[in-house]
Amino acid sequence: MQLVGQLIQLRAMEPEDIELMYHWENDGSVWSVSGTVTPFSRFTLEKFIATAHDDIYTTKQLRLMIDLTEKNEEGEVLEVKSIGCIDLFEFDPHNQRAGIGVLIADKADRGHGYAAEALQLMIDYCFDTLNLHQVYTNITTDNEHSKALFKKFGFEVTGLKQDWIFSRGRFVDEFTLQLIKKV
Repeated sequence: MQLVGQLIQLRAMEPEDIELMYHWENDGSVWSVSGTVTPFSRFTLEKFIATAHDDIYTTKQLRLMIDLTEKNEEGEVLEVKSIGCIDLFEFDPHNQRAGIGVLIADKADRGHGYAAEALQLMIDYCFDTLNLHQVYTNITTDNEHSKALFKKFGFEVTGLKQDWIFSRGRFVDEFTLQLIKKV
């Protein structure tokens, strides 16, 4: 199965992605939304990439790279640039749910529809291939762009966790948003 859209494609991680992953995972500006509080070593990331081929039913998570694909008029791919990643986490096949998180790393690549296309591809994968009943995400209440992105796809705010994230010297509330598959 290929996860290919008009602008981007989702693909499995490769060993060549180590430098990008090292940079992204150690970017302190996104730690508050990723739940990270310590830097990652290259060795740790190499192990993560080396086991990325393991079955989602075993690891309970999946990370796919978001590649921007430049095509010519005939649709042939001219250039591929990795611009971010999309994660499934807390995969729970028994209860048929998983969390989704998306990162477009460079601010210059944001606002062009890449995250939206990646999210649509991942939602389709979750419902059509993994047979999930629902997907969810957690977004701080002050993250208007992420809330708008997920709401665009039908995610609804179903919960509020007060003072949930401590970031930049203050506590921030966090929404839980869910998308339940219509039967």
